[in-house]
Amino acid sequence: MSALAKLNLKTVQRTVQKDPVLARRDKLVAAIEEQGRVLAAMLVGDEYTVKSKRWQTNEAGERLRVEHEKRVRAWFFEQDNGYYVQCRYGSRVLSINGKSNAVFVDKLDDVAGVLDAFKQAAIAGELDSAIAIVMKARSS
Repeated sequence: MSALAKLNLKTVQRTVQKDPVLARRDKLVAAIEEQGRVLAAMLVGDEYTVKSKRWQTNEAGERLRVEHEKRVRAWFFEQDNGYYVQCRYGSRVLSINGKSNAVFVDKLDDVAGVLDAFKQAAIAGELDSAIAIVMKARSS
């Protein structure tokens, strides 16, 4: 008797794919949380950076993995005696209600409330159609 004959053999296909809509929501929520950290650093007067690793060739010709600090761009900017906050998916600005792409607030402290509203809307799925429009435009 063979060693494999004793085993319970079956044919199966592994499914590990997540629903694409939920994956997009999770990506947007993570980006909004990162913008909260950008805002906190800006309120203190610092610049928020993320450490990433990349391959680099040194003087001897050896390839080494080096940590690199990357600056994260803010989704909010000062203009018209206040601040505009935009919600982005990747590098694309989302249209929040179909026509507007930004929220205006008077003070930098108010940006946190807008980011929280964006996060709640993303979790609830209110921005799914805006993400789909951006994804459709990107693939065209």
